[in-house]
Amino acid sequence: MTDSAVAIRSPLLPDRHPVQDFFICDVTDAIPKDDMGSMEHPMFSLSTKPDVHVREYEHKGVKIAIMPSSLGLATIHDKDVLIYCISQLVAKMNTGVELQRTLHLRAHDLLVSTNRNTDGRGYEQLKSALDRLSGTRIRTNIKTGSQEVTEGFGLIDSWRIVRQTNGGRMTELRITLSDWVFNAVAAREVLTLSRDYFRLRKPLERRLYELARKHCGQQDEWVISLELLKKKCGSAPQDAEFRRLLTIICAEDASHGHIPDYSISFDGSNVTFTNRKAVKPLPCVENAGPALDPETYHDARTVAPGYDIHYLEREWRDFWVESGKPELRNPDAAFIGFCKSRYSRNPTRMS
Repeated sequence: MTDSAVAIRSPLLPDRHPVQDFFICDVTDAIPKDDMGSMEHPMFSLSTKPDVHVREYEHKGVKIAIMPSSLGLATIHDKDVLIYCISQLVAKMNTGVELQRTLHLRAHDLLVSTNRNTDGRGYEQLKSALDRLSGTRIRTNIKTGSQEVTEGFGLIDSWRIVRQTNGGRMTELRITLSDWVFNAVAAREVLTLSRDYFRLRKPLERRLYELARKHCGQQDEWVISLELLKKKCGSAPQDAEFRRLLTIICAEDASHGHIPDYSISFDGSNVTFTNRKAVKPLPCVENAGPALDPETYHDARTVAPGYDIHYLEREWRDFWVESGKPELRNPDAAFIGFCKSRYSRNPTRMS
């Protein structure tokens, strides 16, 4: 492949299952969510090969030991399964359904939602991911839902194929989450991810995006030293190799702008994450309606990709006033529903 071809090719994976092709309600309703604990701290391997080394991490009083099974540590790509489970739980919680640690899922839905292949290889990779997630053990003092977990636990407690085809492919599966993950969801210690997260090819890109969402959030920018960034990434390579990989990602992002929500630049000492579309809440004015949670704006961008969220918010507030200012039990859910409906009627980009 020529240098010019490399420069033109997008660093993102193809969108294997475009949103307009979705026909499963709970897939489109479940906005991608990730737990803050694993976004903040390096609990997943960035290696593309089996990683059987025990990882230990300590930062500002938080201690984590990650112990692999014989199959290796759970990887950042395996985390797709956990993100899907968390997203389903949050969607259920938003509709008032009582949460259970055990989820009954359709394997195909999971693969589609996380932009994975739905061929035989995709199902085999899913089985391997489930094995690594249940085999990896975590020992930490991170608090979730005001509880401090000090014993070892798995990322998922167990999984089981409930139904499969004659060819051996799973169709229905049951996943039981650990108390640690479940407590984080129940306490709403979660953040929204861009759907394009699942299109990021490189493990380090995914980790960088997680850190940007956790630390930059709604801010215009976030600056971190190279040394601390490497520590937070949990990257095994030597300093020179980490610097090289980071430099490549920054160059590709400068050319393609492929990292969702944030751009990344590196000056040799510090790394700067800049919010591409910082969404600030509209100024509160009399009779303009209820204030929205800052995280709601990320949800809105997810359900109405390409739209100007300020435009939609003004339209929603005008609609609220014209409707006689009805009482809203959940203003955030009402706004998300409005954005989703607006996008489904006219999926034309208005950014």
